[in-house]
Formats: sequence, C-alpha cells, structure tokens
Amino acid sequence: MVTTFAMDLFRDPFFIGFNREVERLNNIHREATAQSFPPYNIVKVDDDSYRISLAVAGFDKKDIELSVDNQTLIVKGEVLAEETGEILHRGIAARKFTRTFALGEYMEVIGAEFKNGMLYIDVDRIVPEEKKPKTIKIK
Repeated sequence: MVTTFAMDLFRDPFFIGFNREVERLNNIHREATAQSFPPYNIVKVDDDSYRISLAVAGFDKKDIELSVDNQTLIVKGEVLAEETGEILHRGIAARKFTRTFALGEYMEVIGAEFKNGMLYIDVDRIVPEEKKPKTIKIK
C-alpha cells in the first residue's frame, strides 16, 4: 500500500503528473493483495530479467489469456470445458481467476510458456537506444 509519506511526496509541485501513476500503482496493489489464486513466484534472473511462475493445475493453455494494458500484466484463466458424467465429489477447483502485476518503465513481456500445470512468463527491461546513457565527445 502506498504510504501517506509517498502520497504527500507526490503532491509536491515538483512532481508534475505523478499523482495518476501513484494512484494506478495503489489500485493494482489493492487488487493484487485481494487475489489469492493462483499461487505464484517471481524470480529475478538478472538486473533486467524476471520470470513469473504461476501454478495453474487443471487449466490448459487455451483456458488462459495474457494481456498488457497501461503497464499492467493481466493473467486471466477460466476453464470452459464441462466434464461429462455425474460428479460425485469436486475436490479440484476449476475457478475463474484474474491476477495482475504492475510493470515498471520499459518492462516488456517477452514470452510465455505453459508446461506441466505451470505458466511461466518472462519479463525483460528493454530500454530504447535513445534512452540509454551516452558519452558526448568533446571537440
């Protein structure tokens, strides 16, 4: 949750236009902390690469949708296939879910893989060449 200090800091006239970004992050945080399914891990592979692993047993890759909107990674899952026959006991939940992750500046989803009930999402920081530091030659 965004602290009162952070909210007050971004109300300072020096930080022009940051209030929307702070509010966006606060909303994502509020939604993410209310979500408990599916469980996930985030691994920092190196300074600019991350891998998100979600345990989605019972889902098939056709049941899962990935999207990025306004620097937010959205993972949605819904099992559409109904089992045939009379269900005597349902111990495996095939519940619908939405899981969101805030992406930082220049963070891009570069791939996703579904394997053995796990969804792996690779996210890299890809800084455009014009935004990278450069040395200016003095004449």
